[in-house]
Amino acid sequence: MKTKFFVLIAAIAMLTMAGCAASGADNVVPPVDEEIVGEDDTDKGDGGNGDGDGDSEKEPEEQPEEIKVFKKYVELTSDGVNIRSGAGTGYTVLGGAEKNTRYAYLGETDGWYKVYYKNGTAYISKKYSKTVEMEASENQTVERVIEEGLKLLGTKYVYGAVRYHDGRGNKLKNFTTSAFDCSSLMQYMFYKGADGHLLDVTTRTQVVQGKTVARTDIKRGDLIFFTNSTRYNKTGVERIGHVALYLGDNLILHTASDYAKIEEISATRWKYYAVSYTHLTLPTILRV
Repeated sequence: MKTKFFVLIAAIAMLTMAGCAASGADNVVPPVDEEIVGEDDTDKGDGGNGDGDGDSEKEPEEQPEEIKVFKKYVELTSDGVNIRSGAGTGYTVLGGAEKNTRYAYLGETDGWYKVYYKNGTAYISKKYSKTVEMEASENQTVERVIEEGLKLLGTKYVYGAVRYHDGRGNKLKNFTTSAFDCSSLMQYMFYKGADGHLLDVTTRTQVVQGKTVARTDIKRGDLIFFTNSTRYNKTGVERIGHVALYLGDNLILHTASDYAKIEEISATRWKYYAVSYTHLTLPTILRV
C-alpha cells in the first residue's frame, strides 16, 4: 500500500509541474522576427535605423526661383520741365510737366530720354530727369493695357469726352485720342490692350463690372474708384466720381482736371476719397 501511495503522490506532483509550465507559456517572449521588426520601424516613420521604405521624412523639393521683370520709367526731378519733339533744345516744345511725373522709357540718345507722349513719342532732358523701375505684372495682358495708357500720357483732360465705344463694342463717331476723361481713358485702354475687353461708359457703371477686392489685395492693373467733393455725402454707386488704374508702388495712371499722368496717391486721397477697388478678369498671358 505504501508503494502505491508514493507512486500516486509522484504522479500528482508531475501533473502539477506540467500545469505550471503550461500556464506560464503565455508570458514567454517569442523569438525576435527580424522582418517584423523592420516593418515596425518603417511604420514609425521616424527615419531612424530601420531599413524600410515607409513614410520617412523627405527633404523638401527646391522651388524654382521667382523671376521678376521690371519696367523702366523716366521720372522728372524738377518742376516745369519741357517735353520736346526731338533730342535737343532746338526742337518744338510739345508740353511740360511737374516734378515726380513719370513716362514710359523707350530709349536714350545724346543726353535725352525718349518717351511716349500724347499718343506719339517725345524727349526729356537727362538734366531734369532720372530713370526708375517698377515691377511688372506676370500677366502680359495687364502690361498691354498699361502700355495703351502710357502712350496717352500728356493727353488733355476733357469732361464728357467722346467714348471709344458705347459699352457694348459699337464704335462711336467723333472719337479722338486727343482728349479723354477718367472713365473714357479706362474704357479705351482696356479695349485696345485686352483684346476688346468691354468697359461701360461711366465710372458708376464701370465700378460694378469687376470683382471688388480689399485695398490690401489690389494689384497692378486693378481699378481704384474715388469719390469727390460733390459726391462725398452720397451713397452706393452714386458716391463714385473718379476712376484710376493702379500701377503699384502707390502710383496710379489716370486723367483729371489737366492731362493724363502717373502720380502718387496722397495719404488724404487714400483716407477720404478712395472708396472701391476692382479687379477685372482679363485673358491670362504669362511671361515666357
